[in-house]
Amino acid sequence: MAESHEERPLVLRSLADRVLTLTLNRGERFNPLSSAMIDALDAELECAARDDAVRVVVLAAEGKGFSAGHDLKEMRAHARDTAWQRRLFDRCSRMMIRLTRLPHPVIARVHGIATAAGCQLVSMCDLAVAAETATFALPGVNIGVFCSTPAVGIARNVGRKRAMEMLLTGDLIDARTAEAWGLVNRVVPGDGLDAAVARFAEIVKARSAATIRLGKAAFYEQIEQPMASAYAATGEVMACNMLLDDASEGIDAFLGKRVPVWQGR
Repeated sequence: MAESHEERPLVLRSLADRVLTLTLNRGERFNPLSSAMIDALDAELECAARDDAVRVVVLAAEGKGFSAGHDLKEMRAHARDTAWQRRLFDRCSRMMIRLTRLPHPVIARVHGIATAAGCQLVSMCDLAVAAETATFALPGVNIGVFCSTPAVGIARNVGRKRAMEMLLTGDLIDARTAEAWGLVNRVVPGDGLDAAVARFAEIVKARSAATIRLGKAAFYEQIEQPMASAYAATGEVMACNMLLDDASEGIDAFLGKRVPVWQGR
């Protein structure tokens, strides 16, 4: 008997060699970030944060596109319910922020279109690899809904002028443009997407887990601060980092011209 739409998990979970792949599983609808999808992804990220078996998280998607953003049918059904709309965006924002607070690096695997909140999702990941066929846009202005929350992540990737261009025009940009603007790290042929993601994952796994946890948290804390505060905060983190056993091991290995053996691997 075929599995019903309701019975299918919204997010697929696969753990292999310490890489957790979370896959949005409504590909026939371009993986809309409905309230249920947001909750399902947030729950998976919360579990991943506590899982010592995980070193890297890959965010992927089924179907022809990565994600077309919020579920417009669902939003339209609650158009006059301000409380419902606020809950939706609060939950979505919490999930997006969780990506930056996750102790593990998160890599977006973008194989197709990523628009509105789907584009925001890419922007909130630590790294992003896109297929040459991937496209990106903040098209809300075309339907009278300015992409204000997606702009938070996008502007922190591409800068103000580029972000406003995307917000005001709603135009699609191709993967090479997204790479040039800083939205994604790498653009590769579609058949090389998994290999490019795996290369990033292997590099991360070869590093000290304790150091990466500390460094990622410090990066997102300082990036929003004035320069003097950022230097004060990161100086304290660096001092604490030097107290880690992995720091001693890494320096000794470098000086001794050998491969380090991390405690947290």
